[in-house]
Amino acid sequence: MSYPPDPAAQEPGPVYPDPPHPGTPAPPYPGSAVPAPPYPGSAVPSPPYPGSAASAPPYPGSAVPAPPYPGSAVPSPPYPGSAASAPPYPGSAAPPPPYPGSAAPPPYPETPAPPSYPGGAPQYPGAAPSYPAAPPAHPGVTPTYPSGPQPTATAPPYIPPQTPPAAPTPAAPPEAPAPDDLDYRHAGSRIHVAAHQRGADATAIGQLAVQVPGFLVSLAVVASFAVGILGTAMGWLVILAWLASGALVFHRPTELAFARHVMKLRAPLAEERARLEPVWREVTARAGIEAHTYELMVENSTDLNAVAAAGHVVGVTTYALNEIPSSNLAAVLAHELGHHTGGHAWTGLLGYWYSLPGRIAWAFMRGIARIAIRVASVFSLAATGMVYLFIGMFVIGGFVAAWYITVPLVAAPYLLAYVGRQGELRADRQAADLGFAPHLAQVLHHFQAQEDAVKAQAAAQGRQLKEPGGLAKLLTTHPDNYTRLQALEPYLQLGR
Repeated sequence: MSYPPDPAAQEPGPVYPDPPHPGTPAPPYPGSAVPAPPYPGSAVPSPPYPGSAASAPPYPGSAVPAPPYPGSAVPSPPYPGSAASAPPYPGSAAPPPPYPGSAAPPPYPETPAPPSYPGGAPQYPGAAPSYPAAPPAHPGVTPTYPSGPQPTATAPPYIPPQTPPAAPTPAAPPEAPAPDDLDYRHAGSRIHVAAHQRGADATAIGQLAVQVPGFLVSLAVVASFAVGILGTAMGWLVILAWLASGALVFHRPTELAFARHVMKLRAPLAEERARLEPVWREVTARAGIEAHTYELMVENSTDLNAVAAAGHVVGVTTYALNEIPSSNLAAVLAHELGHHTGGHAWTGLLGYWYSLPGRIAWAFMRGIARIAIRVASVFSLAATGMVYLFIGMFVIGGFVAAWYITVPLVAAPYLLAYVGRQGELRADRQAADLGFAPHLAQVLHHFQAQEDAVKAQAAAQGRQLKEPGGLAKLLTTHPDNYTRLQALEPYLQLGR
């Protein structure tokens, strides 16, 4: 009886060849045109055919090692996850082994190369890998490592922490400049020009008149010394030269030298000039005066003050320049401009110059009299009385013989002080006429507040300030603040 053929037996199974003899090449892999190369140095048969149970690689953690990699004499490390698979320390020169079946592990993207120690990494005993690089002790500080024998300790050398540098102390912010509250009426516009850039009002003429007796005394002193020492011809040349020297009052270089060396003024700095000139141009524009007619100078002082000197100099203190508003500074400058346009500055300096020889002679005579009195007091009281008697007779003789000279000389200081007070009031009116009456009043109130503060401080300390007496008040060249404020009241009521 015949059975039907088995469907599974229609196609015969694959015929496996006999095991190859030693030295016979292994059969090719299915589907590959090139036969697989034999494992180097191995006499064992080729690995089982793919798909067989014996061809799978061992699982992780298996005790069976993976087959050796072609061309490697050293067995590959165990598969990741095994007990002996700890990776080497970072910074090791040996790369990690590739995964089984891969030619090389793919590098991680943008992985920086491990840092290297200068001169080589320290080697630890019994360990091939080197220790990872230590970070710097402080950002921006590179540690230096000693040359010579490397340390054998298992820990890196101790690097003491470095104290970061202290942060710089921020500079104090600069003080705020004085406010610029001036009404610049003539900024960029055409201005009128006064017919007279400078003149001589009644106050200036009065100053010259009061100085005439001092001038005559000075002329007598100069003539006596010049003729008596140099002779008649040379003496007269000296007298004429002294008379002509008054023109130096209007000579710019001489004025500037006088201002620098006698009055201790200096040229303004760049930032001071930038602050001063716009205010000065506005003041001169309102007065119709050319701004370049006068020289601006600065005095290093903590007082609120200004000065009109010689024929072309206007000086202002650093306090007035930097601490008060521009409107008040303009009022102060307008006051000094009033002294110049009224002729008070040049007549005062001219009278002082021509009376200087007489002043020097008078100071010399007073010095001789004091020395004579001290010498006489050493000997006896009678000798001292005789010196006083001689001086008294000389003064009385001068009054009797030349009363027209001695009387004006004695009265000249009081007359000059009176003329000076009148000149201050005239300069205040000049500033008020230019529209600075309210601002000048603020400056005068500031002066009065300073005087009151000084008196209050003296009273708190149990002291009493000595008030000037009758004659002393007559010698003051400036009226008191209340008198000046009272003179400004008509302008303040008009709102000018």
